[in-house]
Amino acid sequence: MDILERITDAIAQFGYVGIAFLMLLENVIPPIPSEVIMPLAGFAVARGEMSMAGAIAAGTVGTLAGALVWFYIGSLLGLRRICSLADRYGKWLGISSQDVLAVQRWFAKRGGYWSVALGRVLPSIRTYISVPAGIAKMPFLPFLICSLLGSFVWISFLTVAGYYLGDSYERIGAILAPIGKGITITLGVLFVSWLVYRWRKNSVKTSS
Repeated sequence: MDILERITDAIAQFGYVGIAFLMLLENVIPPIPSEVIMPLAGFAVARGEMSMAGAIAAGTVGTLAGALVWFYIGSLLGLRRICSLADRYGKWLGISSQDVLAVQRWFAKRGGYWSVALGRVLPSIRTYISVPAGIAKMPFLPFLICSLLGSFVWISFLTVAGYYLGDSYERIGAILAPIGKGITITLGVLFVSWLVYRWRKNSVKTSS
């Protein structure tokens, strides 16, 4: 039985609890993609097997639970120990020290609570954005609220997409790949523009 059949069976047998559990696993074991789980849930909504609100709520709860796992790992272990463990056991979780460091740099450059909310909707970093937040000892309540907002947007998008795509829900991964790259490039351009703006502003102050 392949992974798609397992996900389909879990949603059919366990309903909302199955969705929440799968999304928890998706955040801890990245090879289980949310781009398959939630569109499948949306397809189940289209068939009348569950409600849209229930599917989105279940997916969001599971995602938050997984985010909290990585948040506390980051908070308790710190960057050096996480990188060491990722290199030793990461093949089982689909993570390496390079992945951790890349997300850590992304978080450090942007900082602030908004980076957690935004990170939850970026396919390339959404799973691990909780790690640097934990390492930085980000206050729990703001982390939870920002993660909730970002996760809700991501889960809602995938579920609604699955609802309208119907039995073509598997196309969602192919659709999201270029979108994710485009978002990443756009953010990079905006960040560089912001740096240039700050540099020019400081230059004007210095010259005056």
